[in-house]
Amino acid sequence: MDRAEWMDRFDRAAELLPPRLKRLALALPEAQKKRAEELRLRVARPLTVLMPEGELSVAPANREAIVDREDLEQMVSALTEYSRYASVETLRQGYLTVCGGFRLGVCGSAVIRDGAVRNLKDFSALSLRIVREQIGIGAEVAGRLFDENGRFLSTLILSPPGGGKTTLLRDLIRCVSLGDGAHPPLRVAVVDERSEIAVSHQGRAQMELGNHTDVLDACPKALGMAMVLRAMNPQVIAVDEITVAEDIAAACAAANCGVGLLATIHAADVSELRQKPLYSRLLEAGVFRRCIRIENTQGVRAYRVEELAWGE
Repeated sequence: MDRAEWMDRFDRAAELLPPRLKRLALALPEAQKKRAEELRLRVARPLTVLMPEGELSVAPANREAIVDREDLEQMVSALTEYSRYASVETLRQGYLTVCGGFRLGVCGSAVIRDGAVRNLKDFSALSLRIVREQIGIGAEVAGRLFDENGRFLSTLILSPPGGGKTTLLRDLIRCVSLGDGAHPPLRVAVVDERSEIAVSHQGRAQMELGNHTDVLDACPKALGMAMVLRAMNPQVIAVDEITVAEDIAAACAAANCGVGLLATIHAADVSELRQKPLYSRLLEAGVFRRCIRIENTQGVRAYRVEELAWGE
């Protein structure tokens, strides 16, 4: 994505803000727009922009930057096209997907019935994530995820939080789905539990995931992996952030059916995985044969492909 495209993404995100806050966001210096990751709105606090180094107020001395509750209500209503009921399934999970590839995190008061969150009300904070595709970042490593016979090897992507795992996962899905001169296209099923990979809106993926990719949106990973196995005949299943034992059990079941896996985990390296009992069991199961460590040096990311031995 070139400079103009990155700037356009910020400006399009700012257009989703209430008019007063939109003007302030659009007045930011170009250098900040280019690096912005989120726009954050909190009741009775100034509008801020999240940068790699932290949050900055868009206009520290301007009273117009202070967010009120009406701003949040107006924004949620507009982004649900004034039909919140139609978006309640994701809203009750704390987010909304927005046409154009944006994602809105939502905090407020939970409405709980029968032990489950049914909705959110009295909004207190919003986080508008500026999802930017980086098409091509996975091309160099994608070919190293196959064995000498051309078989895809299940792969884990590792980095600390905020290290770029989802961005790399998204482009690897695209690469595997499209194929290259040495490897044919593969059918990839994406189980997108929180709509962070495809950023689907009304059934359409807002991100580029390749021609042979099927997306199951807003479904828990453990349930979704079983569903796509039965329904979509995938060759590879991709998920973001394996976090619980049920996810690991579902991944093992998929591997036993001969399906490859692409997944991310919060960890700096394999040694950190071994220190956590849950992930140690995943390594012992021998499901994954490759890992990609994302290293970040002064804002520059590098991808290190390593082999995982069986039962490691």
